[in-house]
Amino acid sequence: MRVQICAVGRLRQGPERDLYDDYLTRFDRTGRALALGPAQMIEVEDKKGGGMAAEAVLLRRAVPDGALICTLDERGKVMSSPQFADLLGGWRDQGRQDVAFVIGGADGIDPELRAAADASLSFGAMVWPHMLVRVMLAEQLYRAASILAGGPYHRL
Repeated sequence: MRVQICAVGRLRQGPERDLYDDYLTRFDRTGRALALGPAQMIEVEDKKGGGMAAEAVLLRRAVPDGALICTLDERGKVMSSPQFADLLGGWRDQGRQDVAFVIGGADGIDPELRAAADASLSFGAMVWPHMLVRVMLAEQLYRAASILAGGPYHRL
């Protein structure tokens, strides 16, 4: 199952990019034996300043045809890491070829795109900077693969 992270904006070089790259490398390595991954980031930018609606058009184009769409949004479902691992494993076991995690820009995700999503996840009631959400998602993908593999990374 391929994982696409479709996000508004560019993640520049720096500590966030280093963490993101490290966790996705770990996810790809651990997930390979589990039929998870590879993961890829597709970044979009609305250079004309059209707001959430214009960003939604670009994000929809970035999502592979037939992909399950999961938004990252403060209104989404809050779950534990083992629950997220079960969700990811379930999508894989259902034969999903592509899963697209969608991360909006500074104003969030257009309501129509949110409504069209198959699932929505939240990292809590607080709003997080969209660049940090990428890092947090990459870490949770790696953690999910580690949980599914029975690895020692996730401890309770």
